[in-house]
Amino acid sequence: MCYGRCARCIGHSLVWLAILCIVANILLYFPNGETKYASDNHLSRFVWFFSGILGGGLLMFLPAFTFIGLEQEDCCGCCGHENCGKRCAMLSSILAALIGIGGSGYCVIVAALALEEGPRCMDASGQWNYTFASTEGDYLLDSATWSQCVEPKHIVEWNVSLFSILLALGGIEFILCLIQVINGMLGGVCGYCSSRQQQYDC
Repeated sequence: MCYGRCARCIGHSLVWLAILCIVANILLYFPNGETKYASDNHLSRFVWFFSGILGGGLLMFLPAFTFIGLEQEDCCGCCGHENCGKRCAMLSSILAALIGIGGSGYCVIVAALALEEGPRCMDASGQWNYTFASTEGDYLLDSATWSQCVEPKHIVEWNVSLFSILLALGGIEFILCLIQVINGMLGGVCGYCSSRQQQYDC
């Protein structure tokens, strides 16, 4: 097994996951494609935590491109030993993976809290509030109660769908970064590639 190639696959996966997180987070600002709810501050407070844009998005590009660049790293022969530089690069990728774990963890936590609290919406009495905040997330299993939110239309479905996507994407990113921590340790200790035929000539 070549640990560098594994890291590169993880890196490419993280890039696409990060892009999807950013798109999902941006869509949360425009229920039904309208901008007035964002400008009037009638969105869930967790939308403004930028969990998908920052945590699962921009912050994830750092580990992603670090992992992608590992296969092109060429610092062989340090300390007089071939492949030592590759091992150092793999070990250093663990730091980038930890940053990714932090960003994806933030995305997961915020999405979970947002799903539990529910959206900010206007109820039948014309008041803007968190209608489902007291249900502790039970509203997710009772779609019949979603009609309590009068405006924006279908805001519950909108929030549940997008925050669930962020929760899932963040979870996948977390797992991939955790895999890279293990992969980086193995690559640093065992060597860049376990087969000598796969190693780069120094």
